[in-house]
Amino acid sequence: MAAKLRLRPPEPGTAGLYLAVARGAFRRYSTYRAATLAGAVTNTAFGFILASTFLALWRARPGLGGYDTTQAVTYIWVSQALLVTVAVWGGGFQDDVQERFRSGDIAVDLYRPVDFQGWWLASDLGRAGFHLLSRGALPVLAGALAFDIRLPTSVTVWAVFLLSVLLAVVVSFGLRFLVALTGFWLHDSEGVRAVMLVVAMFFSGMLLPITLFPGALGELAAVLPWSALVQIPTDLFLEHRTGGAVLGALGFQLGWALALLAAGRGLQLLATRKVVVQGG
Repeated sequence: MAAKLRLRPPEPGTAGLYLAVARGAFRRYSTYRAATLAGAVTNTAFGFILASTFLALWRARPGLGGYDTTQAVTYIWVSQALLVTVAVWGGGFQDDVQERFRSGDIAVDLYRPVDFQGWWLASDLGRAGFHLLSRGALPVLAGALAFDIRLPTSVTVWAVFLLSVLLAVVVSFGLRFLVALTGFWLHDSEGVRAVMLVVAMFFSGMLLPITLFPGALGELAAVLPWSALVQIPTDLFLEHRTGGAVLGALGFQLGWALALLAAGRGLQLLATRKVVVQGG
């Protein structure tokens, strides 16, 4: 069934609604206690494996990538904390949207007097907040007990890091929102999601710090939006960037966040000019 759909504008006073959506998402994910614990244990196990590998590598090659041994090991634990928080693997609201494409409920979502993009952004921020406190904090705590890692001693550094994580989540949302919108034409975005997963893992700094990439590849990776997901927040946590470089890093994340949200808005308007509901 094909139909032209006129999106209803958000009604006044929806800021409180978005906050309620974020809180609801936080509570929703907090109900999956067994899954959260299993995920935290998995992150911790991989953290031990990768930290031991990095420790051996940096002892053989001191100063590799501009990090000392302690910073390199800390990088692993912070990246493990960010893995699910910023949804490097995708998922989160994408699973919900994909299911609504299959059921046709996406048409109902678009007609509600709440901004479609804003609703899912609020939901994703709630999800990220829960995972930062659970699957983020627990692996770092385990790493701090087992390894010599570098934790910031300044409240300012912690504040900058948390702001960077917030921007990283928004950048991640922007990328995942664009992928989710391909469902309007493909009706199943799993293939696109699989490709994006590989790209995100490689260019975010999740597998290796981008500073280890050679030549032009490293320069390219540093300016792509995926570097805002893991590399930049971790560098700020390690105080690897100081002074004006801190503002530059946050500005880079903010710029990509705004650009991706704008691109998502444009693609959403294009997609909703004609909505096709399968099975209608």
